[in-house]
Amino acid sequence: MIEEIIKKRSAVYPKFYNEETISKEVLLELLDLANRAPSHKKTEPWRFGVFHSEESRNRLADFLANDYKLQNTQGGFSEFKYNKILKKPMQSGVVLSVIMQRDPEERVPEWEEIAAVAMAVQNIWLACTSKKIGCYWSSPSAMTQRAVSFLDLKAGERCLGLIYMGKVDALIDKDREIGSLEKKIYWM
Repeated sequence: MIEEIIKKRSAVYPKFYNEETISKEVLLELLDLANRAPSHKKTEPWRFGVFHSEESRNRLADFLANDYKLQNTQGGFSEFKYNKILKKPMQSGVVLSVIMQRDPEERVPEWEEIAAVAMAVQNIWLACTSKKIGCYWSSPSAMTQRAVSFLDLKAGERCLGLIYMGKVDALIDKDREIGSLEKKIYWM
């Protein structure tokens, strides 16, 4: 039931993924569900770069780790963090780059297209939860700005982060800590 899936949805990080692969068929099913997200004026602004093969995940790992290293040449570099960044794509069964393609006619505000992409990501995340696939959306904003060439972004495209996914033996079945609903609603 969808209510239970929503309640169980949580970030599951690559260190918890097992070695089981995510098949291309399952991946296409997840992407099809993402493609069913709503968008104003039917702009359908979501795009996904798919890092599925070991070779492509390795290229992504090298890019991310080297980008981290380049950004920390004046101090602040951590060998531990560098190695952690290098490992995450390789611990994952799939990594998706989340891309927003801005409507060339700008018929809707940009925030609506970002929201539509977020809904597509939520569709993936909920479907992953239902299939016992762990995932999380990482949005290293500085990296996403420097990844234009690496991701081969076209005019009007913008990277909104990466989704790491991997099979897990079991999802953690506990209630996530969430703030009080009463503090978030205003009766008018």
